[in-house]
Amino acid sequence: MLNEGDRRYLDLLKRCLTASLYDESAWSFVRTHLQARAGLANRTKVLWNLAARVLKLAADQSLLLLVKSPFNPEHRAEGRDWPLFAYTMVGLKRLDNVQACIEDVVEKGIPGDFVETGVWRGGTVIFMRAVMKALNVSDRTVWACDSFEGLPKPTDAADGQDVSDVDFLKVSLEQVQDNFRKFDVLDGQVKFLKGWFSETLPSAPIGPIAILRLDGDLYNSTMDALDALYDRVSDGGYVIIDDYVAWPSCKRAVGDFLAKRKLTPDIKTIDWSAVYWQVRR
Repeated sequence: MLNEGDRRYLDLLKRCLTASLYDESAWSFVRTHLQARAGLANRTKVLWNLAARVLKLAADQSLLLLVKSPFNPEHRAEGRDWPLFAYTMVGLKRLDNVQACIEDVVEKGIPGDFVETGVWRGGTVIFMRAVMKALNVSDRTVWACDSFEGLPKPTDAADGQDVSDVDFLKVSLEQVQDNFRKFDVLDGQVKFLKGWFSETLPSAPIGPIAILRLDGDLYNSTMDALDALYDRVSDGGYVIIDDYVAWPSCKRAVGDFLAKRKLTPDIKTIDWSAVYWQVRR
C-alpha cells in the first residue's frame, strides 16, 4: 500500500518522465516535425530541409534547427506528441495505468515480472522500477526489451509505417541504462534484453509475467511479442497495448492473435490510443 508521500513522489516522477514540467519539451527537430506532418506542402519541406542543411554546415554540425511549438497539457497527458527531451512518450494516463496494474498484481499476489517490449529512452520501465521500490517489492524483475537501434524496417506495407531511419527513435542500451542511473533505479531487479523481438523473445529467460506491456508499433513486432510471451502471463495478470489505435498495423496484429487463439478478453481503453486487458486462464 502506498502512503501519501509515495503517491506524491510517483506523481512528480510521472510529470518528470513525460517532461510535462517543461513547456520547451513540446518543441521538435525539423526532421521529426516534417515526418510527423507528412502532409506539409513540398515547398515548405524543401525550404526547411535546406535551412537545416545550411545551419548544419555553417555550424560544423553543432547547431540544430527546432520547431517552436506551444505545450499542450492535454496532448501530453494522452501521449499525443513526441516530447523533445522526455524519457517516455506514453503520457500521464498510460503511466497512471501502469501504476494501477502494478498495485493490483502486488496487492493480489499475482506472480510474475514486469515486461515492456519497446522502451525508447526507458521512461516507462524506469517508472515500473520506481513503483516497485515505493511498494517495497523485492521479488520481481523489470525487463526492458528493445533493439536499442530504433524500429526495424517493415517487411511489407501491412507491417506499418517505416520509421526505421528516424534517429530520434534510436536510443542505445548504454543511454537507457544511464537514464536508469539518473533516477537511481538501476539495480539487480532490472534486466535488459537487446535485439529484434523475433530473435530474442522466444528464448528469453522471462516468466512468469504479471504485466506485459507492448510498444512495438509494427504488425510483426506486436505479433512476435504476443506469440513469444502471452502464454507466460499469469492468470490475473495484465496485457497493455500502447499503439492499439495510433498504429492500425498494431491493432490488426492484436486482432489476428486473439482470433487465432479464440480469445475474447474485455479490452479496456486507457486513452485515445492505448488499451489493456486482464488475462483470465
